[in-house]
Amino acid sequence: MILSGHARLAGVIGYPVAHSRSPRLHGTWLERHGIDGAYLPLAIAPDDFAACVAALAKMGFAGANVTIPHKEAAFAVCDRVADSARRAGAVNTLVFTPTGIEGANTDGSGFLANLRAHGVDPAAGPALVLGAGGAARAIATALQDAGAQVTLCNRSPARAAALARDFGLAHIPWEARADALADHALVVNTTSLGMAGHQSLELDLARAAPGMAVADIVYVPLETGLLAEARARGLVAVEGLGMLLHQAVPGFAAWFGVTPAVDDALYRAVAADLMG
Repeated sequence: MILSGHARLAGVIGYPVAHSRSPRLHGTWLERHGIDGAYLPLAIAPDDFAACVAALAKMGFAGANVTIPHKEAAFAVCDRVADSARRAGAVNTLVFTPTGIEGANTDGSGFLANLRAHGVDPAAGPALVLGAGGAARAIATALQDAGAQVTLCNRSPARAAALARDFGLAHIPWEARADALADHALVVNTTSLGMAGHQSLELDLARAAPGMAVADIVYVPLETGLLAEARARGLVAVEGLGMLLHQAVPGFAAWFGVTPAVDDALYRAVAADLMG
């Protein structure tokens, strides 16, 4: 659509950012709702991040999503942060207001919404979270808030122990991950293992309890090796693209004044060239 001089502007900040699905996602919502606005990919180098964010706010942008490698830097530039961001130690959603920059982290709420969309109750039983990075922090604390007993497992035991200590969680060695499956109702991969161009995630699901939910936040490819094995064993598989869609809702609502829906049409539009 043609923009007017009143158009609302937002975007996604990353480095690199060309791979991001967020412009396609938000662009679909903008078109669906006939909004006078645009959502742009913004490739900003780490050394320029703080100055560029300040400039975007002065230029009249409504806000921005923040992706790798800027989520911790985004926390530092905020005047106010939501509890979700404070607990995660990172910000993925910036809102520019007349009184300053507000930051939130919607990864945890987006993950829970995606679980529920797949018919999975986050509090159905203990959850095993693989990883100890920013996504693991957001997801682990969201699961904890939802009522799940959370155990962490990471390739670097020191990072898992530190995160477990911060939030009062249990942790186990990486080598024990497969043996622990029988005691959990949900396992979540928050690492980059299994992502296109990365090593695969080695996790034997033979010990998984019947009906276990297996979630992977990786969405390139849509069907990771972990999810393919889960489906083959009759387990509930929860792909990562849905988390991306759900975590985007609060930001879009804040920037463009409409709370958008996550539905099958949106999923197909964002996943179009990932399928097949």
